[in-house]
Amino acid sequence: MQKWGLVLGAGGARGVAHVGFLQALEEEGLTPDLVTGCSMGAIVGGCYCAGVPVSTLKERILRLRLWQIASLNVAPLHANGLLRLTKARKILEEFLGNKTFSDLDIPFACVATDLERGESVLFREGSVLDAVIASSSVPGAFTPAQIDGRLYVDGGVTERVPVRAAKEMGAYKVVAVDALGDLMQKKPTGSLVDTILRCFDIMDTRTALHRRRRYKKNVLYLEPALGGMDQYQVKQLSLAYEKGYELGKSRSADLRAFLEETE
Repeated sequence: MQKWGLVLGAGGARGVAHVGFLQALEEEGLTPDLVTGCSMGAIVGGCYCAGVPVSTLKERILRLRLWQIASLNVAPLHANGLLRLTKARKILEEFLGNKTFSDLDIPFACVATDLERGESVLFREGSVLDAVIASSSVPGAFTPAQIDGRLYVDGGVTERVPVRAAKEMGAYKVVAVDALGDLMQKKPTGSLVDTILRCFDIMDTRTALHRRRRYKKNVLYLEPALGGMDQYQVKQLSLAYEKGYELGKSRSADLRAFLEETE
């Protein structure tokens, strides 16, 4: 079997599906040779590659609430974000500590967006914690992350499902889980905030579909059946986990066939 990579895309609350999917892979005896992630996919992927048991990730994530992850900035305009990820960082420190990418059990990389250059950046060395926080810093919501004098925001701005990164790392076959899928299913409520977020969702979906057409050779794209679940709310985390698990179990035969097929 050729080297294969698992790609865990951005997804906010919907990204909890990645934990369920990893649980299914574990039960099916399928272990990726490398993992790439973006935003929530970077958080889950980084912890998984650091050797954190999937059962532990499930237990901790399903109990999370927004106030446990972020805190309000006193001066949001000056801080360039409504919230700080200080609390989230402390939680992740329990799992990642001072680990560098070279310390991980499984090769891992994650993407963030360079705010000045406006381009996707692939992190493969240095502090895993710093890179994961950078990959998860949703613009406007969270203060941009600073690494080596540069500012970074969520990788989903430029590349929400980093298939290209997995190929660059040497994956011949790629299994890509897009937790956001087709965000066009979500119905806008008509509020100002929801209208703005809806516009971001539309742009995001169009960009993701364009990239999918570019990177489709030896790539199996999968989407958990999350319907119109809101990525910005943490009320249905158990649903996301369950749908990710169902996806992995129901497609396990397809996964094996895809990974074993030769050209």
